[in-house]
Amino acid sequence: MNVPFTNDAIVFGVLMLILASVMYTGHSKNPSWQKFYRYCPILVLCYFVPALFHWPLGLIDPKESRLYYMASRYLLPASLVLLCISIDLKAVFGLGSKALTIFFVASVGIILGGPVALFICSALAPDLIGVTPDELWRGLSTVAGSWIGGGANQAAMKEIYNVDDNLFGTMVIVDILIGNTWLGVLLYGVNSSDKMDRWLKADNSSIEILKKKVEDYRLSVKREMTTRDLYVIGGVAFGTVALAHLGAELIVPFFEQFREQIESMRLNSILSSFFWLVVIATTLGVILSFTRARKLEGVGASRFGSLFIYILVATIGMQMNIGEIFKNIGLFTIGAVWMLIHVVSLVIAAKLIKAPYFFIAVGSTANVGGAASAPVVANAFHPALAPVGVLLAVLGYALGTYGAIICAELMRVAAG
Repeated sequence: MNVPFTNDAIVFGVLMLILASVMYTGHSKNPSWQKFYRYCPILVLCYFVPALFHWPLGLIDPKESRLYYMASRYLLPASLVLLCISIDLKAVFGLGSKALTIFFVASVGIILGGPVALFICSALAPDLIGVTPDELWRGLSTVAGSWIGGGANQAAMKEIYNVDDNLFGTMVIVDILIGNTWLGVLLYGVNSSDKMDRWLKADNSSIEILKKKVEDYRLSVKREMTTRDLYVIGGVAFGTVALAHLGAELIVPFFEQFREQIESMRLNSILSSFFWLVVIATTLGVILSFTRARKLEGVGASRFGSLFIYILVATIGMQMNIGEIFKNIGLFTIGAVWMLIHVVSLVIAAKLIKAPYFFIAVGSTANVGGAASAPVVANAFHPALAPVGVLLAVLGYALGTYGAIICAELMRVAAG
């Protein structure tokens, strides 16, 4: 019988060994490893191997671990600062309207996908679903809140529609498993993005321009790192994280005074400290890009940001328990059909407006994954693109509850 590691020092060590092993072999010149990673991207392994340690190996119990909290609250905002330092805002805005179009299509695909999936699965296999129709649409409303916005929107939907605690727990599992599986598919597709772009007949010149501008700037200021540089990077990154936490601690209590009015306007996200943490860290990172701190990119600031992102990826992966699918097959079937509708709508829209795969991947995760996942996917394409994922994810937070309410009311009709 496997005994899960409950000591976070041990779990963190295991995750770092996994990341180190994957990175070491992934950048090996050995032909066998190169062939293997041609079909199985590095980032996918960094994501799914920790999941295997959860299930079926049972060596990691994420419920006993605080590592995801640490990575999402400390390392994620630090990575956002380091990745934003060299951002070229003009080039980011030069990506054009296609990014926003795909983002909104992703949201609409979730809003309409929920009631359609519910109707199809209830009609074809009603016995697979072990809850009443009324409980079902209410429970699924929380998944809609998470997939359009994030955790704060999900919690808001639970309160708005009085979802039972036990059912809510099951819906959280559906949310995590389906959402994380789709995240893995998107990460796998990064290696084939050029092929996808050719099939979509997409013009990705604006993306390449942004990547080249950041890369050219990095080369222009590149120099050997000194001990002082190392400490300055640490000070800038985590000093900014401290300011972001301080800002969140001041802002959230202020808005708590107006909770009733805020909830009546469905703006629950601004009551979330994580929302403000991401917004403040990103804003400070962008501000620093106009100062001398931008030159830290010359000694590899974005590489430290990427390291923090990969640690976050591993902690996200370890939370996924694929075995749960067999316990709630009916609910997961609805979730899978729902996600399929979301994906099909994205591909059709991208084909019509000739949007590159990058916009599909980031537009989708800005909805389904939020601020914890969108920069991960964007960073997989290039560190310079991570801020794009963050900006869209923040937009998702703002619209999440509104979209989820529309989706919930449509599911109420579909449940009949």
